[in-house]
Amino acid sequence: MSNFLCKGLFQQPIKSLFSKSNLIIARYCKNTTLTEPIPFSKDFLFRQMFDPVSCTYTYLLADITGKTAVLIDPVMEWAERDKAVISELGLILKYAINTHMHADHITGTGRLKCLLPGCQSMISRSSGAKADILLNPGDEISFGRHHLRILSTPGHTEGNIHFSSINLYRGGSAEVLYNSVHSQIFTLPSNYRLYPAHDYSGRTVTTVAEEKVLNPRLTKSLDEFVHIMNNLNLPYPKMIDKAVPANKVCGLYEVQDAQKQ
Repeated sequence: MSNFLCKGLFQQPIKSLFSKSNLIIARYCKNTTLTEPIPFSKDFLFRQMFDPVSCTYTYLLADITGKTAVLIDPVMEWAERDKAVISELGLILKYAINTHMHADHITGTGRLKCLLPGCQSMISRSSGAKADILLNPGDEISFGRHHLRILSTPGHTEGNIHFSSINLYRGGSAEVLYNSVHSQIFTLPSNYRLYPAHDYSGRTVTTVAEEKVLNPRLTKSLDEFVHIMNNLNLPYPKMIDKAVPANKVCGLYEVQDAQKQ
Protein backbone atom coordinates (compact mmCIF):
# COMPACT_ATOMS: atom_id res chain seq x y z
CA MET A 1 0.00 0.00 0.00
CA SER A 2 2.83 2.43 0.83
CA ASN A 3 4.58 1.76 -2.49
CA PHE A 4 1.33 2.40 -4.36
CA LEU A 5 0.82 5.73 -2.65
CA CYS A 6 4.38 6.87 -3.28
CA LYS A 7 4.17 5.93 -6.94
CA GLY A 8 0.95 7.87 -7.35
CA LEU A 9 2.44 10.99 -5.76
CA PHE A 10 5.69 11.14 -7.67
CA GLN A 11 3.99 10.76 -11.05
CA GLN A 12 2.69 14.34 -10.50
CA PRO A 13 4.69 17.50 -11.33
CA ILE A 14 6.76 18.74 -8.37
CA LYS A 15 4.99 22.16 -8.25
CA SER A 16 1.60 20.54 -8.18
CA LEU A 17 2.67 18.10 -5.49
CA PHE A 18 3.88 20.80 -3.12
CA SER A 19 0.86 23.01 -3.65
CA LYS A 20 -1.46 20.14 -2.82
CA SER A 21 0.64 19.20 0.21
CA ASN A 22 0.44 22.76 1.48
CA LEU A 23 -3.32 22.66 1.01
CA ILE A 24 -3.56 19.44 3.02
CA ILE A 25 -1.41 20.90 5.81
CA ALA A 26 -3.46 24.09 5.87
CA ARG A 27 -6.70 22.15 6.15
CA TYR A 28 -5.25 19.99 8.92
CA CYS A 29 -4.06 23.02 10.91
CA LYS A 30 -7.42 24.74 10.50
CA ASN A 31 -9.35 21.76 11.84
CA THR A 32 -8.87 22.19 15.57
CA THR A 33 -11.89 20.07 16.49
CA LEU A 34 -10.02 16.76 16.28
CA THR A 35 -8.31 15.99 19.58
CA GLU A 36 -6.59 13.00 21.11
CA PRO A 37 -9.05 11.22 23.44
CA ILE A 38 -8.18 10.66 27.08
CA PRO A 39 -8.70 6.98 27.97
CA PHE A 40 -10.60 6.02 31.10
CA SER A 41 -8.51 4.41 33.83
CA LYS A 42 -8.76 0.63 34.06
CA ASP A 43 -10.58 0.69 37.40
CA PHE A 44 -13.27 3.15 36.26
CA LEU A 45 -16.68 2.06 34.97
CA PHE A 46 -18.75 4.37 32.77
CA ARG A 47 -22.26 3.57 31.50
CA GLN A 48 -24.57 5.87 29.55
CA MET A 49 -28.30 5.08 29.60
CA PHE A 50 -31.22 6.82 27.90
CA ASP A 51 -34.86 7.78 28.41
CA PRO A 52 -36.48 8.17 24.94
CA VAL A 53 -39.47 10.13 26.26
CA SER A 54 -37.57 13.08 27.78
CA CYS A 55 -34.31 12.41 25.86
CA THR A 56 -32.51 12.34 29.20
CA TYR A 57 -29.16 10.58 29.62
CA THR A 58 -28.47 8.82 32.90
CA TYR A 59 -24.87 8.05 33.82
CA LEU A 60 -23.55 5.26 36.02
CA LEU A 61 -19.99 5.77 37.26
CA ALA A 62 -18.19 3.34 39.52
CA ASP A 63 -14.91 2.36 41.11
CA ILE A 64 -14.43 -1.18 39.80
CA THR A 65 -12.11 -2.19 42.63
CA GLY A 66 -14.15 -0.81 45.50
CA LYS A 67 -17.55 -1.52 43.82
CA THR A 68 -18.80 1.95 44.80
CA ALA A 69 -21.05 3.76 42.33
CA VAL A 70 -22.84 7.06 41.69
CA LEU A 71 -25.78 7.64 39.36
CA ILE A 72 -26.30 10.99 37.62
CA ASP A 73 -29.77 12.20 36.52
CA PRO A 74 -31.88 9.06 37.01
CA VAL A 75 -35.43 9.08 35.60
CA MET A 76 -38.23 7.73 37.79
CA GLU A 77 -39.69 5.39 35.15
CA TRP A 78 -36.27 3.73 34.70
CA ALA A 79 -35.37 3.31 38.38
CA GLU A 80 -35.93 -0.46 38.26
CA ARG A 81 -33.65 -0.73 35.22
CA ASP A 82 -30.97 1.27 36.99
CA LYS A 83 -31.30 -0.85 40.10
CA ALA A 84 -31.02 -4.05 38.04
CA VAL A 85 -27.83 -2.86 36.30
CA ILE A 86 -26.26 -1.83 39.59
CA SER A 87 -27.18 -5.11 41.29
CA GLU A 88 -26.08 -7.27 38.35
CA LEU A 89 -22.67 -5.60 38.37
CA GLY A 90 -22.33 -6.14 42.11
CA LEU A 91 -22.09 -2.40 42.82
CA ILE A 92 -23.16 -0.37 45.83
CA LEU A 93 -24.93 2.88 44.91
CA LYS A 94 -23.55 5.61 47.15
CA TYR A 95 -25.18 8.68 45.61
CA ALA A 96 -28.02 9.49 43.18
CA ILE A 97 -27.27 12.95 41.79
CA ASN A 98 -29.35 15.52 39.92
CA THR A 99 -27.55 18.10 37.78
CA HIS A 100 -30.51 20.47 38.23
CA MET A 101 -34.21 20.56 39.14
CA HIS A 102 -35.64 19.01 35.99
CA ALA A 103 -38.77 20.26 34.26
CA ASP A 104 -39.25 17.46 31.73
CA HIS A 105 -39.21 14.37 33.94
CA ILE A 106 -39.48 13.30 37.56
CA THR A 107 -36.16 12.34 39.07
CA GLY A 108 -35.59 8.71 39.99
CA THR A 109 -33.67 9.55 43.16
CA GLY A 110 -36.71 9.10 45.41
CA ARG A 111 -37.53 5.65 44.07
CA LEU A 112 -33.89 4.56 44.06
CA LYS A 113 -33.60 5.46 47.75
CA CYS A 114 -36.40 2.94 48.34
CA LEU A 115 -34.97 0.30 46.00
CA LEU A 116 -31.39 0.64 47.19
CA PRO A 117 -31.38 1.60 50.89
CA GLY A 118 -28.27 3.48 51.90
CA CYS A 119 -28.21 5.57 48.73
CA GLN A 120 -28.23 9.33 49.33
CA SER A 121 -29.63 12.01 47.02
CA MET A 122 -27.67 15.07 45.87
CA ILE A 123 -28.46 18.36 44.13
CA SER A 124 -27.05 21.89 44.00
CA ARG A 125 -27.78 24.01 47.06
CA SER A 126 -28.76 26.94 44.83
CA SER A 127 -31.41 24.85 43.02
CA GLY A 128 -33.88 25.39 45.86
CA ALA A 129 -34.67 21.66 45.96
CA LYS A 130 -34.33 19.27 48.88
CA ALA A 131 -31.88 16.37 49.00
CA ASP A 132 -29.84 14.45 51.52
CA ILE A 133 -26.72 16.38 50.49
CA LEU A 134 -26.71 19.88 48.98
CA LEU A 135 -23.72 20.64 46.76
CA ASN A 136 -21.67 23.82 46.45
CA PRO A 137 -19.26 24.90 43.70
CA GLY A 138 -15.88 23.27 44.19
CA ASP A 139 -17.26 20.35 46.22
CA GLU A 140 -15.97 16.89 45.39
CA ILE A 141 -18.04 13.70 45.27
CA SER A 142 -15.92 10.66 46.12
CA PHE A 143 -16.67 7.06 45.17
CA GLY A 144 -13.80 4.71 45.84
CA ARG A 145 -10.58 6.31 44.63
CA HIS A 146 -12.45 8.40 42.04
CA HIS A 147 -14.12 11.75 42.51
CA LEU A 148 -16.20 14.34 40.66
CA ARG A 149 -15.56 18.08 41.04
CA ILE A 150 -18.59 20.36 41.00
CA LEU A 151 -18.65 23.18 38.46
CA SER A 152 -21.43 25.73 38.92
CA THR A 153 -23.01 26.50 35.52
CA PRO A 154 -26.30 28.35 36.14
CA GLY A 155 -28.33 29.61 33.22
CA HIS A 156 -30.35 26.59 32.13
CA THR A 157 -31.73 26.69 35.67
CA GLU A 158 -30.55 28.62 38.72
CA GLY A 159 -28.87 25.60 40.28
CA ASN A 160 -27.32 23.92 37.26
CA ILE A 161 -24.09 22.04 37.93
CA HIS A 162 -21.64 20.13 35.76
CA PHE A 163 -19.07 17.58 36.76
CA SER A 164 -15.43 17.60 35.73
CA SER A 165 -13.64 14.08 35.98
CA ILE A 166 -29.34 24.08 26.19
CA ASN A 167 -32.65 25.00 26.79
CA LEU A 168 -34.13 27.68 29.09
CA TYR A 169 -36.93 27.04 31.56
CA ARG A 170 -38.14 28.66 34.73
CA GLY A 171 -35.29 30.41 36.53
CA GLY A 172 -33.07 30.40 33.44
CA SER A 173 -31.07 33.24 31.93
CA ALA A 174 -29.51 33.28 28.47
CA GLU A 175 -26.79 35.72 29.52
CA VAL A 176 -25.88 33.73 32.64
CA LEU A 177 -25.89 30.50 30.63
CA TYR A 178 -23.54 31.95 28.00
CA ASN A 179 -21.10 33.26 30.61
CA SER A 180 -21.27 29.99 32.57
CA VAL A 181 -20.35 27.87 29.57
CA HIS A 182 -17.56 30.18 28.42
CA SER A 183 -16.00 30.53 31.87
CA GLN A 184 -16.52 27.02 33.26
CA ILE A 185 -16.69 24.67 30.26
CA PHE A 186 -14.74 26.33 27.44
CA THR A 187 -11.75 26.88 29.75
CA LEU A 188 -11.31 23.12 30.22
CA PRO A 189 -8.69 21.25 28.13
CA SER A 190 -9.78 20.95 24.50
CA ASN A 191 -9.82 17.14 24.49
CA TYR A 192 -12.10 16.83 27.52
CA ARG A 193 -15.20 14.86 26.57
CA LEU A 194 -18.61 16.41 27.25
CA TYR A 195 -21.55 14.11 27.91
CA PRO A 196 -24.99 15.76 27.61
CA ALA A 197 -27.79 15.63 30.16
CA HIS A 198 -30.22 15.78 27.22
CA ASP A 199 -29.90 15.40 23.49
CA TYR A 200 -32.64 15.42 20.87
CA SER A 201 -30.59 14.40 17.83
CA GLY A 202 -28.99 11.17 19.03
CA ARG A 203 -25.54 12.55 19.88
CA THR A 204 -24.01 10.84 22.89
CA VAL A 205 -20.75 12.75 23.37
CA THR A 206 -18.78 15.76 22.15
CA THR A 207 -15.60 17.58 23.20
CA VAL A 208 -14.68 21.03 24.44
CA ALA A 209 -12.86 21.66 21.15
CA GLU A 210 -15.87 20.70 19.04
CA GLU A 211 -18.29 22.90 20.98
CA LYS A 212 -15.95 25.91 20.92
CA VAL A 213 -15.75 25.70 17.13
CA LEU A 214 -18.97 24.07 15.97
CA ASN A 215 -21.73 24.95 18.45
CA PRO A 216 -24.23 26.97 16.37
CA ARG A 217 -25.26 29.22 19.28
CA LEU A 218 -22.38 29.40 21.73
CA THR A 219 -19.95 30.49 19.01
CA LYS A 220 -21.97 33.68 18.57
CA SER A 221 -21.41 36.89 20.51
CA LEU A 222 -23.20 37.31 23.83
CA ASP A 223 -25.77 39.68 22.33
CA GLU A 224 -26.45 37.34 19.41
CA PHE A 225 -26.79 34.37 21.75
CA VAL A 226 -29.23 36.18 24.04
CA HIS A 227 -31.32 37.27 21.03
CA ILE A 228 -31.46 33.70 19.68
CA MET A 229 -32.38 32.14 23.02
CA ASN A 230 -34.99 34.75 23.83
CA ASN A 231 -36.72 34.19 20.48
CA LEU A 232 -36.82 30.38 20.38
CA ASN A 233 -40.54 30.38 21.21
CA LEU A 234 -40.25 26.99 22.88
CA PRO A 235 -43.53 25.26 23.81
CA TYR A 236 -44.48 25.08 27.47
CA PRO A 237 -42.82 21.90 28.83
CA LYS A 238 -45.45 19.18 29.13
CA MET A 239 -44.13 17.79 32.43
CA ILE A 240 -43.15 21.00 34.17
CA ASP A 241 -46.23 21.37 36.40
CA LYS A 242 -45.86 17.81 37.65
CA ALA A 243 -42.09 17.42 37.56
CA VAL A 244 -40.92 20.59 39.30
CA PRO A 245 -43.01 20.13 42.50
CA ALA A 246 -41.91 16.49 42.70
CA ASN A 247 -38.28 17.29 42.03
CA LYS A 248 -38.25 20.01 44.66
CA VAL A 249 -38.48 17.21 47.21
CA CYS A 250 -36.21 14.69 45.47
CA GLY A 251 -38.89 12.68 43.68
CA LEU A 252 -42.47 11.47 43.62
CA TYR A 253 -42.32 9.26 46.70
CA GLU A 254 -41.54 12.18 49.00
CA VAL A 255 -44.48 14.12 47.49
CA GLN A 256 -46.84 11.23 48.13
CA ASP A 257 -45.63 10.84 51.71
CA ALA A 258 -46.10 14.54 52.37
CA GLN A 259 -49.62 14.48 50.95
CA LYS A 260 -50.61 11.57 53.21
CA GLN A 261 -49.53 13.40 56.36
